[in-house]
Amino acid sequence: MPIPTPTRRWLRENRGFLIFLLCFGVLRTAIADWNPVPSGSMRPTILEGDVVLVNRLAYDAKLPLTDIRLLPIAEPQRGDVLTFSSPTDGTRLIKRLVAGPGDVVELRGNVLTINGQAAVYQPGDTVLEPVGDWVLGARRSTEHIAGGSRQVQTLKGIQPHDFGPLRVPAGHYFMLGDNRDNSADSRVFGTVPRRLLIGRAHHILVSADLAAWGRPRWERIAAAIR
Repeated sequence: MPIPTPTRRWLRENRGFLIFLLCFGVLRTAIADWNPVPSGSMRPTILEGDVVLVNRLAYDAKLPLTDIRLLPIAEPQRGDVLTFSSPTDGTRLIKRLVAGPGDVVELRGNVLTINGQAAVYQPGDTVLEPVGDWVLGARRSTEHIAGGSRQVQTLKGIQPHDFGPLRVPAGHYFMLGDNRDNSADSRVFGTVPRRLLIGRAHHILVSADLAAWGRPRWERIAAAIR
């Protein structure tokens, strides 16, 4: 069936805009993306109101708008901060990869152990943290394990939940939030298959303090995620 003349005219007049939309869609679904963060599960590394930049080509080239892998590019590494689709309901999440295929992961009293090596914690600040309608004290520390380090925090008055040991299956990854006592992660939804990985979060694009009517956090703009 031929395209009606008015439609052909509209397509011709707007083809530049349509090409832009197509390129924008390919860019965002296959190359780079940005991800608003609504929760505090990655505190203190990532805060509510941060918008993170995501490299979709960090690990795999995929067919746009699908989970179909066209070409493997690199292997996810322990300590990477990843966006991925939840294995339970497809919700986009952001967590830290702490264990990969074949690793044995365990948590005892909020001490992370990978392949029998327990993390070492360097004490940091004690701060007040919002948790729903409550404000609780939080202990921040630097976690050193398997050649990497990052800031994590635990909440005062919250009984730590032990987990594992668990051997991560082939082709899967174990994710944890840096806010260990306030994160639904692989302790809840299990390990994440590689096909559900979206990309690696590497910088904060912009940031707004949601508790202060969206006031910009200028000091967080363009900050690297470690």
